[in-house]
Amino acid sequence: WAGEGPGDSGKNRHVCHAAARLEMGSLWEEFNRLGTEMIVTKAGRRMFPTFQVKLSGLDPLADYVLLMDFIPLDDKRYRYAFHSSSWLAAGRAEPAAPGRVHFHPDSPAKGAQWMRQIVSFDKLKLTNNLLDDNGHIILNSMHRYQPRFHVVFVDPRRDSERFAHQNFKSFSFPETQFMAVTAYQNHRITQLKIASNPFAKGFRDGDPEP
Repeated sequence: WAGEGPGDSGKNRHVCHAAARLEMGSLWEEFNRLGTEMIVTKAGRRMFPTFQVKLSGLDPLADYVLLMDFIPLDDKRYRYAFHSSSWLAAGRAEPAAPGRVHFHPDSPAKGAQWMRQIVSFDKLKLTNNLLDDNGHIILNSMHRYQPRFHVVFVDPRRDSERFAHQNFKSFSFPETQFMAVTAYQNHRITQLKIASNPFAKGFRDGDPEP
């Protein structure tokens, strides 16, 4: 279970006790040990593993919006060195892509609904198309990112914008960091994705249909 840490004291009571547990944590850890790669395409590609969390500590009767964003981990661009099976810094990062957020499509919903089942961001797609007009998350290929998850209390007060900084709580799971790529570089990542992704069944069976 992750929280934001000691900075929670100034938060609204509707979010200060919120906690999030990353689902499929052991699978994320397995990918993280190898150096997770996520495919970005012009049309947009879903993440695997899917980002999923189990929430607790919300007010069952309050409304919440859940969203995600992705922040660069550093100011470097990378390349993959096949002879050493490792990523090497290859210069300064390209200008940051437009910062976008992905709202969970069930937002807003009551705390009770969010806590009842696992929250899955399976509709979220990653793209490298700077002109994307589908609302996908825009990332630069060969750059490293940290997904962030945010719980936002829908404040019914008329002057709620004054309290905006108190009405949300953010969560980051270091094991979900990844390199954005247009094609997998590390063959062990490819093997693990095929072995653990139910949608990659065709590759396992020798069926050419993806």
